[in-house]
Amino acid sequence: MANHKSAEKRSRQSKVRRLRNRMNKSAMKTVIRRVEEALAAGSEEDAKAALQVAIPIIQKTASKGTIHRNTASRKVSRLTKRVQAMQPLV
Repeated sequence: MANHKSAEKRSRQSKVRRLRNRMNKSAMKTVIRRVEEALAAGSEEDAKAALQVAIPIIQKTASKGTIHRNTASRKVSRLTKRVQAMQPLV
């Protein structure tokens, strides 16, 4: 347990930040799971719609510092690539 006033404040701050990060990361994982479920179902329209919802949430999670920006880019890129693979080439 913290013994100094500044250490007690640090403890409170880290608890709030941990909960905030967990909330953001959980929301991100949920939208990614929805995209993957649409891909598994083979529904191209649902996958596109879910991806359009997922991209801003993934980017917002990175902008808050919960995940690294390169990690966010990688996740968006891989999801986009999988959704695009569902479309027949014209």
